[in-house]
Amino acid sequence: MAEDNKPNLKTPKVNPYVVYGVLIVIFILISVFSGGSSFQEPMPVNTSEFNQILEKGDVEKVTVYNKTEAEVFLSKKALLDTLKYKAVYKDYLNRPNKGPHYILTNIGNDELFQNKLEKAVAEKRLKSYNFLQKEDWSGLIGTLLPIVLIIGFWFLIMRRMNGGAGGGGGQIFSIGKSKAKLFDEKNEVKTTFKDVAGLEGAKEEIQEIVEFLKNPTKYTNLGGKIPKGALLVGPPGTGKTLLAKAVAGEAKVPFFSLSGSDFVEMFVGVGASRVRDLFKQAKEKSPAIIFIDEIDAVGRARGKNNMSGGNDERENTLNQLLTEMDGFGTNSNVIVLAATNRADVLDKALMRAGRFDRQIFVDLPDVRERKEIFEVHLAPLKKVEGLDTDFLAKQTPGFSGADIANVCNEAALIAARNNKEAVDKQDFLDAVDRIVGGLEKKNKIVTPEEKKAIAIHEAGHATVSWMLEHAAPLIKVTIVPRGQSLGAAWYLPEERLIVRPDQMLDEMCATMGGRAAEKVTFNRISTGALSDLEKVTKQARAMVTVYGLNDKIGNVTYYDSSGQSEYSFSKPYSEDTAQVIDKEISALIEGQYQRAITILEENKDKLNQLADILIEKEVIFKDDLEAIFGKREFDSNLQPETDL
Repeated sequence: MAEDNKPNLKTPKVNPYVVYGVLIVIFILISVFSGGSSFQEPMPVNTSEFNQILEKGDVEKVTVYNKTEAEVFLSKKALLDTLKYKAVYKDYLNRPNKGPHYILTNIGNDELFQNKLEKAVAEKRLKSYNFLQKEDWSGLIGTLLPIVLIIGFWFLIMRRMNGGAGGGGGQIFSIGKSKAKLFDEKNEVKTTFKDVAGLEGAKEEIQEIVEFLKNPTKYTNLGGKIPKGALLVGPPGTGKTLLAKAVAGEAKVPFFSLSGSDFVEMFVGVGASRVRDLFKQAKEKSPAIIFIDEIDAVGRARGKNNMSGGNDERENTLNQLLTEMDGFGTNSNVIVLAATNRADVLDKALMRAGRFDRQIFVDLPDVRERKEIFEVHLAPLKKVEGLDTDFLAKQTPGFSGADIANVCNEAALIAARNNKEAVDKQDFLDAVDRIVGGLEKKNKIVTPEEKKAIAIHEAGHATVSWMLEHAAPLIKVTIVPRGQSLGAAWYLPEERLIVRPDQMLDEMCATMGGRAAEKVTFNRISTGALSDLEKVTKQARAMVTVYGLNDKIGNVTYYDSSGQSEYSFSKPYSEDTAQVIDKEISALIEGQYQRAITILEENKDKLNQLADILIEKEVIFKDDLEAIFGKREFDSNLQPETDL
């Protein structure tokens, strides 16, 4: 109850732009009202015009300032003559003008002017006059206003450079402070391990790190030391950052989160200063966790920059990070988590034991894990009853957790676009097609001749893949333009842990089936096989130079898992070997091309029959192929994927 009775000490935040605006308005008002109480500027007159007004007796009062200029106030009787004094009898607000009405900027000789006013008073043509000294506020304001504006603009720039009021009050002197966002009991993270589907191995290791912090004596009593760091490595979208959020939600200890780029600044030495400040804060709140996302932004190998000369500031930041991680005491209870998808470019000193003791590989999910991920993302959706998540998991091999989340969101958008009450199976299939192939372009103009060529090309892929044992069987083919492609085909590849040469050759042959079909049917080829050629060239090059599957090259690989070869200007093989590699790659591709031609020539009638159905329907499915070719004798319980 005592906490409820505490006074609210929070003060309302004031927008600095409002303060600047109020100051400017105040200065403008001072400049407007400093010369008098009227909302109407006096109208300038010369000596002759003033003498005429004075002679008529229309002047009530004259005030002379600094013996140089005079303000003229008309009498109420004179102001009734609205035709004569139309320009001055009303002010800007359409109210009676209290004056001054006229201003004489040069009175000439002040003694002669005073004598003229005394004579007018004696003749009762003027009621009174005064000679006064006038303070020039306008000059002072004109001097101070630019200075005030410059100072205000400078403070605004300083706040922007320091990221606003955060990081030490937003002062220029706090630029070396850490930008890490702190999550503790005040900023509770609701993400837990229950929200992380799949990733069983990664979760097991990451949960153990949480246990280290919750119950360190359980491990230290046996003489063990708590790990100092863990590096999450994996492709984009697999859930590395999500795992870190789950650690923040589960550990119930202070959790400092920031990106690797937050250390980098335009000022020299700022990165190293921020590293020192980050670890200082973490040690003060021990036990604690530091999470650095995209650590490759600051942890890239020293001396291996793309630009010659390197980035000294980034390297200094890395050196400070190495020092701080190695400087931990065994009982400091501070653990560093980091995430990257480019572990190959990280500095070796950062990866050694004693800094990042553990590397946790977060791989793409398998079919079982994809089902769990679907169940998590399907929970908030309004879906039809009995939706088969096993089917959805089989339709999305190679998809990361982020891709699956995108599929679910896209399916909901498609269902809403079609005015459905719930998301159904077809919406998910359309979402997969949309994400993998792009948006359908049914209004794209395709000539009948081009449509025939596209149909033959896609039918060639379908025919060859249907006839080969290890090629992925087809689910669907379409000749409706989608994304940048003129046609697309969806396959059911088997998810293999290892791939043998005959399996790779069958896949290459099926990929070349499109161009082979054009050759068999039209006896000429087109540019439509660009993506196919790119795919088979990569496969053939991998067989020869990476996996050692070529007899002439032998059991040799030129693949560098460290990623350092990309900075090298020389090839790891001789010119003679390069010629052999080029010949073997070409021989592999041409051999599978001729093999595809042979298969299609033997099934030319069925190829044309399939193409005719494709032209008529624009989309064909597995059932259409079975009606033409019969049951596929190689079919087994395969897991599906989409391939273009």
